[in-house]
Amino acid sequence: MEANPLAGFPSTMEIRVAWGEMDALGHVNNTVYFRWFESARVAFFERLGWMEIAARTGVGPILHSTSIRYRLPVTYPDTLVIGLRARELAFDRFLTEYLVWSTAQRAVVAEGNGVVVSFDYRTQRKTALPEAVRQSILDQDPEAAGA
Repeated sequence: MEANPLAGFPSTMEIRVAWGEMDALGHVNNTVYFRWFESARVAFFERLGWMEIAARTGVGPILHSTSIRYRLPVTYPDTLVIGLRARELAFDRFLTEYLVWSTAQRAVVAEGNGVVVSFDYRTQRKTALPEAVRQSILDQDPEAAGA
């Protein structure tokens, strides 16, 4: 039996592919994957309580960088499961890793990552991760602290 590739991702989100996400070549446009990553990332921040902390303190997440590796083209109709996990937890940042699983193809169709930095929107400078956010990340996945 094949191992579940999403097993190591404590945060997952299901997304249905929309017809309008396909391009002239008949597959989902490459830019759409970044929107899917964003949706998974914001849902993750909400589960961490970071959006509430940001509203209260002005210290919230900002995306430093992101990348993707496309493995297989995705077409309508399909339902995807986006897995997200935090890794390389540091003083003011962490790495997000993404995995995109196609239920129609029963395969990984894309993988990616991003660096999220803790940012003080009042002073416009990076700052320490709020302790509650750090602890919530570790509570969800103790392996997040590993480099």
